[in-house]
Amino acid sequence: MITISLCMIVKDEEKCIARCLDSIHDIVDEIIIVDTGSVDQTKNIARHYTNKIYDFKWVDDFSYARNYSFSLATKQYIMWLDADDVINDFNRKLLKQLKDHLDPAVNSVTMKYHVNRDQFGNSSFIIKRHRLVRSRCQFKWNGAVHEYLEVNGPIFHSDISIQHIKNKTDNSKRNLMIYEKQLNKGAAFSPRDLFYYANELRCHNELHKAIKYYTLFLTHKEAWKEDKIASCGRLADCYHLLENLEKERESLYKSFEFDSPRADFCCRLGNLFLGRDQVDEAIYWYEYASRLTWDECCMGFYHVPSWTWLPHIKLSFCYYKKGDYKKAYKHNKLALDYLPYDSGLTNNQKLIKNKLKNLT
Repeated sequence: MITISLCMIVKDEEKCIARCLDSIHDIVDEIIIVDTGSVDQTKNIARHYTNKIYDFKWVDDFSYARNYSFSLATKQYIMWLDADDVINDFNRKLLKQLKDHLDPAVNSVTMKYHVNRDQFGNSSFIIKRHRLVRSRCQFKWNGAVHEYLEVNGPIFHSDISIQHIKNKTDNSKRNLMIYEKQLNKGAAFSPRDLFYYANELRCHNELHKAIKYYTLFLTHKEAWKEDKIASCGRLADCYHLLENLEKERESLYKSFEFDSPRADFCCRLGNLFLGRDQVDEAIYWYEYASRLTWDECCMGFYHVPSWTWLPHIKLSFCYYKKGDYKKAYKHNKLALDYLPYDSGLTNNQKLIKNKLKNLT
């Protein structure tokens, strides 16, 4: 059995930190809380779970804070969570099994991070993160904002999932301001910094400036492939908001330069053609998406609907529009297999079934 230090950096998380720690405290061997300036009850709540609570002066650098928290760990492995993360009962069991049986030669363990959920509680976005690392490797966090943990050596891709459940909407310009302070100081941005700075600009509706930095980012040969693919999608978002459909489509196609077509980009191309009432072209891209299979080892964003039910809903609509009710029924049924509780799909199935009866 390995031993685990849980390291967290927190600030003003009184609404969710207990939920997070309730889900993990009895599995880990040590809990380290680094507080970056809470003015609520966060630290008092954390004291019910650990006496290892440290104050840390915030210096506009998430990596600096995370590296400090890691430096305090005393166990064989370090696990990190944010206060609005939670591990459900099923995944608690998987984590306990991992703790009992992990090969101590493994340097890092990835876990699935479920970022958004739909109305039925199904995950919409999943991304793998390096979540558990061997202490003796002394891996470091990099990046002042949207920090990442740089790892190497043997990696184990686990089936453990962690849910991210936001309790508050962050509309602040904190991250954007950190980047702009760095620019004003003349700091050299890494390719990753360019990508995430562009993301912050896009989120705050500075679309033309975001386009500039996404475009600059895509010229870097050293940039991570998955970030380049994501950047193409974000560029397309910007052009969509600017109602430049040709540039939007061009950005989606550009993603194919970095890897084989991804289902989410195929669905977006289908949407563009469908919006122009080019139904056959839309069908081509939705069909293409429906035949693709997600690579479980991929570290990029997995947009679950695009790789499962979404192409079939779109295909059902397209074939219904063309009067091919047999294919419309087939694809609506395939979508229902993924979303059996969706009343809209159930009603569609009845409607299409009646159309087929009227033809016979």
